[in-house]
Order: sequence, then C-alpha cells, then structure tokens
Amino acid sequence: MKLIFVLGLLVLWSKGLGHADGKAEEDKPNGNKVFIITLDGFRWQELFAGADSTILSDPESTTDSSYTKALYWHRDPSVRREKLMPFVWNVIAKKGQLFGNRKLGSHVNTKNFYAVSYPGYNEIFTGGTDPLVSSNKKIKNANVNLLEYLNKMPEYNNQVASFTSWNVFPYILNEERSKVHVNSGYEPTIQGELSRTQIALNKLQAQPQFEDQHERSDLLTFLAAREYILKNQPKVMHIGLGGTDSYGHQRKYDQYLKEANQADKIIADLWSLVQSMPFYRGNTTFIITTDHGRGNKKDTWFKHGLLVSGSSQTWIMMLGKGVKALGERSGKSQLYQKYIAGTVGYLLGVKSFSRHMLPVTCFEGDQYLAAN
Repeated sequence: MKLIFVLGLLVLWSKGLGHADGKAEEDKPNGNKVFIITLDGFRWQELFAGADSTILSDPESTTDSSYTKALYWHRDPSVRREKLMPFVWNVIAKKGQLFGNRKLGSHVNTKNFYAVSYPGYNEIFTGGTDPLVSSNKKIKNANVNLLEYLNKMPEYNNQVASFTSWNVFPYILNEERSKVHVNSGYEPTIQGELSRTQIALNKLQAQPQFEDQHERSDLLTFLAAREYILKNQPKVMHIGLGGTDSYGHQRKYDQYLKEANQADKIIADLWSLVQSMPFYRGNTTFIITTDHGRGNKKDTWFKHGLLVSGSSQTWIMMLGKGVKALGERSGKSQLYQKYIAGTVGYLLGVKSFSRHMLPVTCFEGDQYLAAN
C-alpha cells in the first residue's frame, strides 16, 4: 500500500514538472533571439584540454594514431584544445563564457542521475528532472518544455524550431502536443515552397541506405537548419548535433574528435550567418551545451550512464547579446543542466521559466535584471 502511495506521488509530481509557474500573458518578451546548440555526449575533458594522449595511443579507440595526432595533438593543452575547436577558443572564450572546467573549480553536472540522452534533454528543456524519464525509449514526453511554452505565446507562435540529428527528439519535445516544428533524423523538409537546397537535401535523405538509420549526419542537420533559418527566421532555435555521441559509443576516438571539430565549424558558420542577417544581428544569444558526459578513463570514455563515473559531468557555453565577456570561468561553483531553460527564459524576458538559471552576474543590461 505504501509503495502504491509513493508511486502515485511520483506520477503526480512528474506530470506537474516543467509547467510554468505563471501564465503566458504575464510575461513580456523582449526582442531577443536565442539559439540552443547541443553536442550530444561531448566530454568536458576534450572541450577544455583537447585530445587525450592516453586514448590517442590506444589502438582499440584510435585506428590511425599518427594522423589524428597530426591534426589535434600538442603538448600544451591550451594549444591542442584550440586545434580541436578554434571558434570556441578564439571567439567564445574571448567574447563569451565557458563553464565546466573542473580543473579550475567550475563544475557543471546533470541533475538527473541517469546520465543518458533523453533524461538529459528533458532536463535541459524543462528546467527540472523526472525520475520516470529514465531511458531513451521513444515515449512522448509528459513534461511541458520551454519550446512548447514559448510556441503557445502569441509572440513566438510558429517562431520556435528544433533541427536534430537524433530521431528521438519528436518524442522528447512531444512534437504532436507542443506543435513545435521539429525536424529530426532523415526527416524531409515539407513546409511551404522549398528552396533548391531543401529539394536537394530531401532527395539525398530519401536514399535507401538511410531508411532505417536513427541518426543523420550532423552536416545534413546543419544544412537543413541553415535553410530553415534563412527562410523562416525563427526567434528561438534548437540545433541538436549527435556525431560525438554516435562515434563515442562506437569507441572511435579519432572520429569522435573529427565530429567535435566539425561541430565547432558548424557553430562558427551559424554565428557568422546570424551576424549577417539584420533580424538576428546584435540581438541573438547562443547557448551551447551537452546532454551528458562520458566515462573519465581510457577504458570507459566511450560509455556513459548511471554506473559510469564521469557521466554526469557536463559543460555550458554562452555567446552574444547580454552575455558578459568573462571567458573561461574559474573558482568554486556548481551549475546544473536544468539551468538552461531558465536562462533562455531570462534572456527572452519570459519570467515563468526563470526560477532555475545561471547567475544574473553573467549578464549585462537592465532588461535582464528586470526579468527577475
């Protein structure tokens, strides 16, 4: 009887998770735009220190060690991390902020204890955790997420979108209920009159070899998202890249590093794109993060989950409108992935999702302080 009572409380608590405290009409959105970019399962170790020499030298993880070292290795960690992710360390580190270098005392973790993708993304987009969201099964999410909440506001209706490599996102974001435009996996673009690029991408993605694959190339995801941005100019955009996690699970460290390097190029191209468009220039913020970490040893780096040490260790980066240029953060601090939703709400002036967020000291301008 007690067990039934406890389970009942968990279900009620779960159903209430993610619902905003206030009503949409009480929020007064500003003119800011936000891009949320996620790199699935990318470790903080490579972000802040570049390629790991012990894994580079492991023949079970790195097929062509010499070539991979030529691309990404250097004795100096500050040099090799720049070789891996030049945009991050030449632009974001100088004009934005990076959290999660545990060697400097900056800790970021998942608050959910499962440390797998669906629970991680649920935390990122709802601003909370749910003990009933524990696996990557294709189950429609009962929790209301920030994108859904925004999409139901007049100022953001049909101005919110998510383009992802992993085809589970329509369930994570509950596309059917939320009405958020979600394009995932090898799903074709069918909205409105298509551009030449969209037509070409649809033809490519329709090839038989992609029919049963659950994750498309990050490059194709980026190209599809880029065309959507040019055509529709969404105010809130999520781009979910998955190559690092895909090759991480395959224990292919060389390819994992290449996917991280490609993700850096994608972020750089997106930043250049939005700065070239009057709709976005000067009023857009990038928030970049991951859904979970990975094992922190040579023999576990390709794994993650509840029982794998290091799996809950993540990171967050920010660049753009309202973000102080504080660079790589140091000093003892503890942040969680659940702060992402609240921070986006904060940047947009949507109070209802601002309870859990990054410290207000990270931002500049009276409009942000007024959001609280």
